[in-house]
Amino acid sequence: MSKTIEMIKNFVPQCEQEECDKEFFIECEQQNQILTRENKLAHLSSSAIILNKSHDKVLCIYHNIYKSWAWVGGHADGDDDMEYVALKEAREETSIQDFKVLLGHPISIESLPVLSHVKRGKFVPAHIHLNVTYLLEADENSPIHIKADENSGIKWLTFDELLERVTEPYMKPVYKKIFDRVENLQKEKLI
Repeated sequence: MSKTIEMIKNFVPQCEQEECDKEFFIECEQQNQILTRENKLAHLSSSAIILNKSHDKVLCIYHNIYKSWAWVGGHADGDDDMEYVALKEAREETSIQDFKVLLGHPISIESLPVLSHVKRGKFVPAHIHLNVTYLLEADENSPIHIKADENSGIKWLTFDELLERVTEPYMKPVYKKIFDRVENLQKEKLI
């Protein structure tokens, strides 16, 4: 069993959406390899919610394909360590190299629709990202830079500012769910 599928099987859903998505992830893996984009219907991706040290802002990018402010993240592309993928994507998309992983497990999982688009001159059909989200922390004063082939903006936003700027309606409940969890983790002094 792959490390990722074992992690998904051990993930404890905290809401109905995650219960359904956990079953969907496992069903997709049983039917097809999901670690690579070779599976054109559904494949794994990993994202990061990057908090500042006071945990009241999140580092966001303006994603060129989705035309929306968003978290950082990307495809597994065969890698079976989703935490590593989240960290790699965070480094690539922000230029920050020093991150602290706040939890030893994902903060959430979700299946996300991806509309058809053109990337690097090639048509990409609509598909599903089987996404695993990690919670990271970085210094708000670290130098940040866009990754021009993927994003055209990068900035620290409060949770409410991100929710106001997101143009993908299906992402608002995902971010809200995670921000509620962050606030609960802070109240419980777990982060």
